[in-house]
Amino acid sequence: MWRPRREQPAAGTLVERVMAARGIVDGEEIRAFLNPTLLQLHEPSLLGDMDVGAERILEALSRRERIAIYGDYDVDGVTATAILYHVFKAMAPDADVLTYVPHRIDEGYGLNSGAIEQLASEGARVIVSVDCGVTAVEPAETARRAGVDLIITDHHAPPENEAHLPPAMAVIHPRRPGAAYPFGELSGAGVAYKLAWRLAALQSGGSKVSPALRKVLLDLLAFAALGTIADIVPLHGENRVLAAFGLGRIKHSPIAGLKALVEASGLAGENVGEEQVGFVLGPRLNACGRMGHAAEAVELFTTASGARAEEIARNLTKLNDERRATERRIAEQAAQMAEESGMTGSGRRAIVLAHEEWHIGVVGIVCSRLVERFCRPTILMTRVDGECRGSGRSIEGFDLHGALARCAAHLSTYGGHAMAAGLRLDERNLEAFVEAFAAEAAAIADEQLTPSLSVDCDAGVGELSMESVRELEKLAPFGQGNPRPRIRLVGAKLADRPQVLGATGAHLKLLLKCVRSGAMVRVVAWNWGERKELLAAGMEVEAVVSPRISTWNGTSRVEPELGDLRVCEADERRA
Repeated sequence: MWRPRREQPAAGTLVERVMAARGIVDGEEIRAFLNPTLLQLHEPSLLGDMDVGAERILEALSRRERIAIYGDYDVDGVTATAILYHVFKAMAPDADVLTYVPHRIDEGYGLNSGAIEQLASEGARVIVSVDCGVTAVEPAETARRAGVDLIITDHHAPPENEAHLPPAMAVIHPRRPGAAYPFGELSGAGVAYKLAWRLAALQSGGSKVSPALRKVLLDLLAFAALGTIADIVPLHGENRVLAAFGLGRIKHSPIAGLKALVEASGLAGENVGEEQVGFVLGPRLNACGRMGHAAEAVELFTTASGARAEEIARNLTKLNDERRATERRIAEQAAQMAEESGMTGSGRRAIVLAHEEWHIGVVGIVCSRLVERFCRPTILMTRVDGECRGSGRSIEGFDLHGALARCAAHLSTYGGHAMAAGLRLDERNLEAFVEAFAAEAAAIADEQLTPSLSVDCDAGVGELSMESVRELEKLAPFGQGNPRPRIRLVGAKLADRPQVLGATGAHLKLLLKCVRSGAMVRVVAWNWGERKELLAAGMEVEAVVSPRISTWNGTSRVEPELGDLRVCEADERRA
């Protein structure tokens, strides 16, 4: 099913029509979107509790008190940890800084009282959480009893009112109840970057940052971009600015671990854009937390150098290979279980499964695969020691976090947001939870269960010129909330038989020709090889494509990628 993003504009250039389809029509808004600047970032002091937290950290640095940065095991948490570590060390080279990341399997997500007690026993006087903590009431009470000042920075779903916030010294969150920060969609790394910025400004004596600390902040944009893109937060507003400026700094980072990761990932000679973060660097970093311990990734981005940095970077690639193999095995098993249990049938709206052999570090990715395949909210859990622990992923229009909140009577813990969440429950409550969650999902409409492609606008083949596609590329970085444009090509036909791509014949190249003007464009159709015999020269078609520029041996040309194609019926054909 193809769905327009909104009513299609009738006039304008291709990029203007795409932007209008995304609600960007005001002249100033268009200019700001196409030309992001660091001036578009809001003052960090607008975040509630920012100055309380920043001033306590500065005090700890000046007194050389031990500070612990408590992170998370995904890319967002690792990069947020690295941001604060490097800014602390830049402001006070002799700073006593610990980093702590919970073990994904042994401890699970977020602040936990045992870790707080351990850090306190090791002499930490201040603990700064990143990418976690906004609902951690009990660990915050543990910190207070231990005489530790806890500063929470997070971006996950906060409590509904301020009274339910953890009793920490500071809770810095872009959607904090009772506050009014202008942009609520920052990643954990984005919030950490705001704290780093405010620290640098206060250290410099005002709103202006000293040249030395300004350079540090500019270098740390690389980590902010990694965390922002990998955490799949919407790439508009401040996130767009952080991603756009940070991407350009990844390959030129002075931080040894980031250099080593780029090299080990085979990207030393390539441009590092959002796709390289999403499909190459991000998975390697996440694999560390999924298959091993994310403390190694934190070490890579903080203290590692030379041979040690290279060793960790190579190990991340190895762990990612293991993750892929494990993911494939679990995905096949979970899909079979879902089909055999009837959860993919027309009368069911959600998939909830548990298995004792599934790797807890991989079930979240497999959830995403099943959502893509069956277009249903999916929760997969591992059975371990009388508990079920796992992750969920959702579809557009179904608030997963809200649904879990309404099923909370059956859960031990849960957290996350509308599209992704983690949960834990007593195995004895599994059946009741499955029924309760199915009742929540029953409201999902039939059309939500049908895979669809959102289309920005219609165009003729001749509009896909090098100039127009270069204009579309200015909309990058692409990602959540700002996907690569999808154009429906109308009035086209297949000018030739499909050509096979790849040694196995899995892919095709299609030559599309405008019926009226004769303009032509070659389209890459990934994984369309099995449909080769269904397509013939002369067929009039409509195709949804994502325009791209392909460069080979120094020569560039427009080469869109096919999203979907349909052959026109006789009464639809254009003369």
